[in-house]
Amino acid sequence: RVDRLPVAAGSRLLVSRMEGFRLHPDFSNRGRYGIPFTVVAGDQPRVPVTFEYADESDPGPYPIPPDAPVEGGSDRHVLVVDRDACRLYEMFAARRDGAGWRAGSGAVFDLATGALRPAGWTSADAAGLPILPGLARADEVARGEIDHALRFTVSRTQRAYLYPARHVASADRDPAAPPMGLRLRLRAGYPLGGFGPQARVILTALKRYGMIVADNGSSGFVTGAPSPQWDDDDLHALERVPASAFEVVDTTALPGTPRARAVNVRATTSGRWTRVRFLHTAAGRFTVETVAGGRVVARRAGWARMGTVTVRVPARTGARVRVRTA
Repeated sequence: RVDRLPVAAGSRLLVSRMEGFRLHPDFSNRGRYGIPFTVVAGDQPRVPVTFEYADESDPGPYPIPPDAPVEGGSDRHVLVVDRDACRLYEMFAARRDGAGWRAGSGAVFDLATGALRPAGWTSADAAGLPILPGLARADEVARGEIDHALRFTVSRTQRAYLYPARHVASADRDPAAPPMGLRLRLRAGYPLGGFGPQARVILTALKRYGMIVADNGSSGFVTGAPSPQWDDDDLHALERVPASAFEVVDTTALPGTPRARAVNVRATTSGRWTRVRFLHTAAGRFTVETVAGGRVVARRAGWARMGTVTVRVPARTGARVRVRTA
């Protein structure tokens, strides 16, 4: 849970850069939207799979049944869970190819260990994360609780990722744009009265566990698995929730978070001051150094949370700025 973790640095700025944000359930009761998945037994026959991005894909064969459902639209995800081996197989841009499949990329996840992809590797998702654990599922809502973070998209991301994401999908080095892996949560005090039972379960999960930037797409679109159990009228009420109801979470305290780094440092000078802005990948100390003539002529040290950090330093003609982390 992330409901007791601190708010990230630059939270309002990061949320404001999610252009066109509209909380929207990108799944339905008629199967028109959402990412389907299939559960198979351990004796499901393995079939060959070829990948366009083979260098960052886990090689086949995969236990994909011939009638496995494929997500509609251009992404064409295929998700298969081997319930006996406790393994998850996911493919992006998947199409049947003779007796097997071809896809853009593919990843295999050991659900027993929760092991992540190698740093810098994609998966079937842009952030390098597994897709299935982040889907809203109707069976969970029917039980009255979603006990995990949800997956969502934003239209623009920066060239950076926050743990546990492993991959970037942008050339944009604006440190105020959301990075892959950024986690938002619904503010604790946001009122849930007036929402239907399905929307309330989803909104409660967004307060407790939040939602993670996993791909580029329409800002605020939350992904789920299609199911006839969904009440589309109930779910559409989620669109009443504005971007201002969310805040970015500093997830440094979560196990496995690497030490802080300063990424996408950007310096802008106006008059006597230089504004230095960067993405701080975890909470910790930093030092802004002004370098002129090959030597450090000024330093400003500080401590900041994970997020987008903005500091001011005196401007110096012909100098450059760098940021070091402890």
